[in-house]
Amino acid sequence: MKIKLDENMPVRLSAALSAMGHDVETVYSEGLSGAKDDTVWVASRDEQRFLITQDLDFSDNRRFRPGLQHGIILIRLRTPGREALFRRVIELFKTETVEKWGECFVVATDHKIRIHRPKQ
Repeated sequence: MKIKLDENMPVRLSAALSAMGHDVETVYSEGLSGAKDDTVWVASRDEQRFLITQDLDFSDNRRFRPGLQHGIILIRLRTPGREALFRRVIELFKTETVEKWGECFVVATDHKIRIHRPKQ
């Protein structure tokens, strides 16, 4: 899976997800740190990368509608420290069939996952 990590995600996720066989780029490594959400959105879409973020600006699923992008997962944890974010994302990628989330808008909390799929 091609993935883009937003700047609000732990950088070490890049190595961990790469070790799981994913093609991972980070906003930081692409020189997009501090860029507007629209810039990150366009880069993710153009590169056909699944965006992992905790930025609530991406929660507007009318603007970032399923089917108009390669996929977004919004991580919303009660206590979103770097270690908790790292553990939750790795858990999701180990236990869920994330490859089926292409073009979806996914919200993952501490214990739940909501998947909004493109309308057919």
